[in-house]
Amino acid sequence: MKKGTIVLTPFPFTNLQKSKLRPALVVSQDSDGHDTIFAFITSQIKEPISEVSLLLEVNHPDFKETGLKKESLLKLDKLVTLEKTILLGRLGRLSDDLMLKVDEKLKIVFDLK
Repeated sequence: MKKGTIVLTPFPFTNLQKSKLRPALVVSQDSDGHDTIFAFITSQIKEPISEVSLLLEVNHPDFKETGLKKESLLKLDKLVTLEKTILLGRLGRLSDDLMLKVDEKLKIVFDLK
């Protein structure tokens, strides 16, 4: 699964007691392709928006490619590693332009220069 792909997957709560079906962005995958790192996507947008989140606006020219149904927030500080066999399907993908913004925000998350 390629970086930038948006999928539908059970995304665990931080206490690992439950999960919720939601869209998530492929951030990276391991060398054998079994495990993948995903970033949380939500349609619950609360102000102020964190510097490590990316607003995916419906009026953005590349929004249709995402496969999302409404404006959403990509939270790059909410990451999880999951086995790709639990994925329920592919929704779309982020454009190269949006992925550049994702990469910049990931540098902030991991305090990379």
